[in-house]
Amino acid sequence: MERKKGFIRINGQKVPYPDRGLKFILSTLTTGGRNKNGKVVATKVGRDNHKIDSLQWNWLSAEEWSRILNLVKDYYIDVTFPNMQTNSLITLRMYIGDRSATPYFIDTDTDLPTHYKECKFNIIDVGEVD
Repeated sequence: MERKKGFIRINGQKVPYPDRGLKFILSTLTTGGRNKNGKVVATKVGRDNHKIDSLQWNWLSAEEWSRILNLVKDYYIDVTFPNMQTNSLITLRMYIGDRSATPYFIDTDTDLPTHYKECKFNIIDVGEVD
């Protein structure tokens, strides 16, 4: 049984609602840090960058996991997700982090997994300016 599709779109395709751990991170990039007196001397560089951290599904069929992995097979992907700063959807060019999963049931006829557990990855903003 395929899961209900969620609110995150990868290359225009919705992926299932993640089970747990999902975090939206907004990072401000700077040109430095502090001087010898501990005073902040950094300057903001560009726009804030987004990260979709800890996308995780506790249990997926091999077909579902394969479909998701095929959506992220290219290094750069277009991702639509809620921008927590504007409370609206945003689409950004992003890249995919490491993907991991634990094979669970194995079909003894094909020796291939039929299900995976703890399927997870991160998606990181490439920082392109519109």
